[in-house]
Amino acid sequence: MSTGVAMKRLKTVSSQSEEKLDWKKRKAEKKEAQKQRKEAKLIKQLEKQKQQEAAERAKLEESQNKKGRAYTVSVALPGSVLDNAQSTELRTYLAGQIARACVVFCVDEIIVFDEQGEDVKSVEGEFKGVGKKGHACIQLARILQYLECPQYLRKWFFPKHQDLQYAGLLNPLDSPHHMRIDEESEYREGIVLDRPTKQGKGSLVNCGMRKDVQIDKQLQSGLRVTVQLNKTQNQESRMYKGMVVAPHVPRTEGGLYWGYSVRLASCLSAVFTESPYKEGYDLTIGTSERGSHMDQTTLSPFKHLLVVFGGLQGLEASVDTDQNLDVTDPSVLFDLYLNTCPGQGSRTIRTEEAILISMSGLRQKITAAFSDVSNGS
Repeated sequence: MSTGVAMKRLKTVSSQSEEKLDWKKRKAEKKEAQKQRKEAKLIKQLEKQKQQEAAERAKLEESQNKKGRAYTVSVALPGSVLDNAQSTELRTYLAGQIARACVVFCVDEIIVFDEQGEDVKSVEGEFKGVGKKGHACIQLARILQYLECPQYLRKWFFPKHQDLQYAGLLNPLDSPHHMRIDEESEYREGIVLDRPTKQGKGSLVNCGMRKDVQIDKQLQSGLRVTVQLNKTQNQESRMYKGMVVAPHVPRTEGGLYWGYSVRLASCLSAVFTESPYKEGYDLTIGTSERGSHMDQTTLSPFKHLLVVFGGLQGLEASVDTDQNLDVTDPSVLFDLYLNTCPGQGSRTIRTEEAILISMSGLRQKITAAFSDVSNGS
C-alpha cells in the first residue's frame, strides 16, 4: 500500500515539473514569436519607406526629364508662292515641300497671307485654276492642313477635293503625332465618335488604335481632340481610358513636337494683328537679301517667335499692297530684319528654300538663347 502511494506522489511531482518546463518553453516560444513579428513589422516599414523614396526619386527624375517646350515658333509666307509652279502637280508638291521644311524645324504655326489683299479666311470653296487671285492661299492652307492631320483621321476631316487631287504623291510628314496602330504613346490625336454612352460616362474617341478610348467628358461628335491616355490600362476591357487635354500639352509638358496649326491672313499686317496668342509675338524676324547678316545676330529668350518670308518680289511687294500699312520699308515692321543667306550664288532664293536655309540658321541661335537661360538659372 505504501509503495503505491509513493509511486503516485512521484508521478504528480514529475508531471508538475514537466508542466513547469512546458510553460517555460511556451513562454520562450511566445517571446521568440513576438520578436519575429516585431522584426517583420520593422522590415515591412523599411521596405515601404524605400518604395516611397524610390517613387519620389522617379517622380523627380520624370519631372526633370519631362521639361517641355514653353516657347512657340511661327512661320508666315504668302500663298502666291504657289503661282510660281507651272502645273497642279507641281503646286501640290511645292506645298508638300513647305510642310516638310516646317515640320523638320518644329514650327508650331504656319500663317498663309495674301499679297493681293483679298480677304480670305476660310479653306471652304474650290480652287479655280493656276494664277487666280486669292485661291492659291486656300489651296496651300488646305494641303498644309491635310498633311498635318494624322492619316487615320483624314477620311473624316478631308472629303474628296480638287485641291487634294495629287496629295497622295506627297512625302509624309511622319511627325510624332502620326502614330501607327500599335504604337505606345502617352498622347494621341482622335475624333469624337457619334456613339451613345452610359449616363455619367464620357464620349468615345477614335485614336487610331485597335480599341476606342473613353474620355473624361461628353463632347460634341466630329471634334478633333488631343487625348492623354491613362498610364495603366485594363487589357481585358473593350475600350481604353483617357482624358482630353489642350493641344499644346504634349509640347509644354511632354516635350513632344505635336504638329502645326494653319492660319489664313488677308494681308501682311493681319499676320501680326490676328495672332492667336494673348500678348502677340514678342520676337519678329523678317527675311530679305537687304537685311543684316544673320551670322552676327544673337537672339534673346522669347515666348512666341514669328519668322516672315516674302514672295516672288520679296516682302517689299507685300508691304506696298497692304492698305493698312503706311510704311514703305519692311524692316521697320520687325525686331530683326535678316539676310539669312549672305553671298548667295543665285539671283533669287525660292521661298521653300528660304525656309530651310533660315530655320537651319535660326535653330542654333534659338537653342543658344534658351540654353543660356537654363545655365544661368
